[in-house]
Amino acid sequence: MKKMWGYLMRQYREVVSYIFWGVATILVNYAVYFACRKLLLIHYIVSNVAAWIAAVVFAYVVNKVFVFGARDWSRKRLFKEIWQFAAARMISGVAETGMLWVLVDVMGYRDSVIKIIAGVLVIAVNYVFSKWVVFRHQI
Repeated sequence: MKKMWGYLMRQYREVVSYIFWGVATILVNYAVYFACRKLLLIHYIVSNVAAWIAAVVFAYVVNKVFVFGARDWSRKRLFKEIWQFAAARMISGVAETGMLWVLVDVMGYRDSVIKIIAGVLVIAVNYVFSKWVVFRHQI
């Protein structure tokens, strides 16, 4: 079992790392979201935007360093990556916010449940953007 686990970790290091840091990013996102919603009583859309910003900053750093092992820290590379990363995350963030709006305001589902479901879908989209657009030149 130990050998098999080691083999799988070597073979799928990037995906496993992305999942691990993706879960950490979700935790950052949810911590900010639920703190805004439940402690500060901020509207769920505003809470979602605040959570998104915190999660994007966290995710950029951990994706660059730990997931994709990007080593180029030049200003030119950072500017391009940050712009692409933020743009890609904006697409998924708008989609997530749209899902929340439709499923909570229009259809009447609980925001906490929809937030979790939307997060799972966003992870897959964000991986594709990160791997094939943002960090593709450094992998």
